[in-house]
This record gives sequence, C-alpha cells and structure tokens, in this order.
Amino acid sequence: MNRNFKNFCFALCGTSLGVLFAIGTAGAQSAAPPAPASGGPAPKLAEEQFKNIQALKGVPAEQVIPAMQFIAASLGVECEYCHVEHANEKDDKKTKVTARKMINMMMAINKENFEGHREVTCYSCHRGSAQPVGTPIIAAEEPRPAADEAKKPGEAKASLPAAEQLLDKYLAAIGGAEALQKITSRVQEGTLTAFGGQHFPMDVYSKAPDKRFSVMHLQGGDSVTGFDGKQGWLSVPGRVHMMSAAENAAARIDADLYFPAHVKTLYQKFRVDAGEKIDGHETYLVVGSSEGLPPMRLFLDRESGLLLRLIRYAETPLGRNPTQIDYADYRDANGVKIPFRWTLARPGNRFTIQVEQVQQNVPVDDAKFVAPPPPAAPPKPANP
Repeated sequence: MNRNFKNFCFALCGTSLGVLFAIGTAGAQSAAPPAPASGGPAPKLAEEQFKNIQALKGVPAEQVIPAMQFIAASLGVECEYCHVEHANEKDDKKTKVTARKMINMMMAINKENFEGHREVTCYSCHRGSAQPVGTPIIAAEEPRPAADEAKKPGEAKASLPAAEQLLDKYLAAIGGAEALQKITSRVQEGTLTAFGGQHFPMDVYSKAPDKRFSVMHLQGGDSVTGFDGKQGWLSVPGRVHMMSAAENAAARIDADLYFPAHVKTLYQKFRVDAGEKIDGHETYLVVGSSEGLPPMRLFLDRESGLLLRLIRYAETPLGRNPTQIDYADYRDANGVKIPFRWTLARPGNRFTIQVEQVQQNVPVDDAKFVAPPPPAAPPKPANP
C-alpha cells in the first residue's frame, strides 16, 4: 500500500473517530460487525480476497488489514518489514515466514493454556520492538507502588463516586440534555497538524441524526471521510475505500451529536477507578464494558466533569488496536461546551486538530453525504 495513502487514511479515520467524541456519539462504541442479512452474500474470507493467506485462513477479509496494523504496532515496524513492496503475497522475506510461525505459536499458547481466550498477543513479548526483550530492564527511577500497594495495612479503600453520578455530571458540564438536543447541525473549520508538523486546512460537517462529512484539503486534492447514515467511505484523489462493517460501526458513532446524553446506554455495566492526571487535571476513570465487546475508558475531570480523554479499542484476530483521544480548549457554542482542540493518537501515529470556527444549526446540504462513485477502471487495450 502506498505510504502516502496509508497516512491519508490514518488522518481520515482518525479525524472521523477523533471528532466523534468532541460532543457526542451514540450506538455501541465497538459494536461487533452485523451479521449478513438473510439471504445476502456471506462476507469474504481472507483467503478469498488476498493471495497466499496461510496463518489467517478463515478470518473475515476485512479483518486482515487491522491485524497487520496490530502486528506493526506491536513490533514498531512498517509493512515493508515483512512484505515485499507492491507484492505482499510473496514470501521472499524471512521476517514474513517468521511472523506466520509466531501467529501460530500465539494461537496455540492461548488455546492450550487459556481455554482459547486471547490472553497472549504479539505485544506481550515485543512491547514495540522487533526483537522481544527477554531480560528485565533496569528502570531509571525507583518504581512507584500501585495505588492499592501504597495503602497502609487496614486502611480503607477510598470511596469513589458512582459511574452514573459522574456521567450525569459530564452531561451537565457540556450544557445538559436539553441544550444538546437543540443542536441539529454543526460546521467546523480548523487546521490538522500531522506528518512531522505539516498543517492542513480541514472542515467537518455534521447533521442530525446520523450524517457526517470531514475533508482535509491537500495540495493534490481533498481527502475525505463520509458517512450517509448507513454506509461510510474514505477517499483520496483517484481512490475510494468503502468502509467495512466494523468501520461503519465507528462512523455511525461519529455521526450522532449526542454522546454525553447516550453514553450510559452504550454498555451493560460501568466501574469507576482513580484516573491519571492529564495536563494538570485530576480525573476519574469510568470504564464501560459489555460481554463480547472491548471496554471504553473515559477520563473525566474531577472538578469540571468534562471529558479529557477517551480510549477505545478495535478488535482484530490478533489483539486490540487502541485509539486515544485527548480533548482540550473547551468553549461555549450555542449553550453547549465543545472542545476546540483534540489530539488523536495510535501506536506510532498522532495528530492534532485545532478548531478555529464553529457554526451550529445552519443548513447543510444532504448532497455532501453522498458517496462518490468509484474511480473508472482503465480501458482495456484493444485486440490487435
């Protein structure tokens, strides 16, 4: 895959997912892909779409790239570490052959020792390095004891607020449910900073109940993420990628403006822990969980109640890919507080969006949310 296109897709996906919690989202945070409609075609398997699939046979084709992203993040490498550029199916590199063996070993360990639950992953040993570390590292500082270990014998555990209380405070902090429901559209203009400090103008259009369109303006043309309420897409000049079921689930979250009002309905249960300090602010950590879904972590400012950080996870056949979104520069816009700056980070990638202008409850043409047609196929050469 072309490196520039990968970077553009990262920015597009990240923008989509970063903005999604700026004011609100709805739906399951990491919902499982929906089952195919009755009578509809079954999703393609990896070996049906890609050449020379061995270790990931039987895995849905749409999960292959996320699995590769998990390997890259776990080892701190790029695609070309294992793959021949422009010929991913080739086995010319020893690292690719080794990777297959490691995948099979990981799956066997989990099957034989953890009842098939994925407890061991690539990251368990590699920790961001191509060579796994087998010797304990001497830390530069004396390790700090965990919170529970630091308590004196017999000392009671500090009481924490209930999750419902904290989520209600969050909703009140952004202006309350009534003010939130009055927002029917939002247009944001700003600048995205990424790829070594490069700056790109950016616009984001949102329209209730579930439509969204974001565009990054580049010298070579616009890079776009869109969602029309059912189907999402990513595009750069000359290429269009229609979102998979899992990507659509995330895009559907982006498109709803009312996350603070809906968050309590997203998971079956919540728990509260002491959160880490973020930019000098003490936080509470609210963790939402449901059976069969990865958790979602919300770091809420202890004083203001505002959301300062959100961490979500995307499942892959090999492990979870994390995404962290930090929010700052909250300002009032039509009675609702929204962050004018957010930073989205994944392993090895990070970008920041600074919003410079916001308009709400303004007309937004539905034509913006129509997916572009796929690029025309090159003409076949005429027979001699």
